[in-house]
Amino acid sequence: MSKVLVGMSGGIDSSIAAYLLKKQGYEVSGVTMSLWKDGRVFHGDTTKDACFSPNKKEEIEKARSICDRLGIEHHVLDIADLYESTVLKNFKDEYLGGRTPNPCIWCNQKIKFGAMVDYAKEAGIQFDYFATGHYARIERENDRYCLKRGMDPLKDQSYFLYRLSQRQLARTLFPLGSMSKKQVREIDVELGFHPEDQGESQDFYSGSYADLLEVEPTPGDIVDMQGKVLGRHNGIWNYTIGQRKGLGVSAPKPLYVISLDVPGNRVVVGYEENTINTVVRAANLNWVSIEDLPSTIHASAKIRSTGIPVACQVSIDSQDRLCAVFDVPVKAATPGQSLVVYDNDKVLVGGIIESVD
Repeated sequence: MSKVLVGMSGGIDSSIAAYLLKKQGYEVSGVTMSLWKDGRVFHGDTTKDACFSPNKKEEIEKARSICDRLGIEHHVLDIADLYESTVLKNFKDEYLGGRTPNPCIWCNQKIKFGAMVDYAKEAGIQFDYFATGHYARIERENDRYCLKRGMDPLKDQSYFLYRLSQRQLARTLFPLGSMSKKQVREIDVELGFHPEDQGESQDFYSGSYADLLEVEPTPGDIVDMQGKVLGRHNGIWNYTIGQRKGLGVSAPKPLYVISLDVPGNRVVVGYEENTINTVVRAANLNWVSIEDLPSTIHASAKIRSTGIPVACQVSIDSQDRLCAVFDVPVKAATPGQSLVVYDNDKVLVGGIIESVD
């Protein structure tokens, strides 16, 4: 009988993943990451659910209670130090560099499917596979593990998982990948694990990003694309490319953040037409379902987790960057976010967005 260690958050998806795997005959145990350090500064809503928050103790207890009901072991691994030095450091460096990172992608690669699995083995936990409640699929084709989109288009989470290596994919199970969220909720209600109106954790952090960045307000100018000063800001890290609300400046038409000028400490704004991009380039690539890209192909790609893949021509440029030329222009492609390329439902390759045109 194969042994499976399930990453348990205390939420619906991971709970049902553990239930289904046990029902399928696996020997299942659960594990929960402890990420929050006591004494960390927090300015936010403690009742709001998020991946990184001070209410993790309650979530750990919920995960433990679900494991008790399933009759499986539950383990807690303290990964707070590594999380801060890896995920939070990257988050801080990227934001202060004028980019907008996706900490969930970094956490999946480095922590959840990386360090936590290694920590579990070092702690003496016996398992053959690691599983989570993500909505994605893994299939083996031509001696390679392929990552595919979840069957529920509204819940597909393959974008967040594109940085997983072949080694990580080989030892991973996604029992919810072929299911809809509706089906999962129905099972949860039947088992009575959570209230019928149970919400979902959507945010990375429920407090102020200033807590994580550990910076004081740094006032600077908000300027138009010609350099004309339109207003003031208290730190460029408070803004993201494509942002429209909360700029505090007025104009004949709605203004959007076009770029962040780090050396000049300026937020550059423009009109909606200035947010349109046709070419997106990405570096720090991870090859997923293919080993390389010898020539230009027609595929589709996503520039953020929300939305659907958009058709494009994909190639590798002279600087070994992934280059997507979109058939239909995309809006507000953002350095620091990820460009993920798909062939239908298969994730081919992805990287961190570096530049746009």
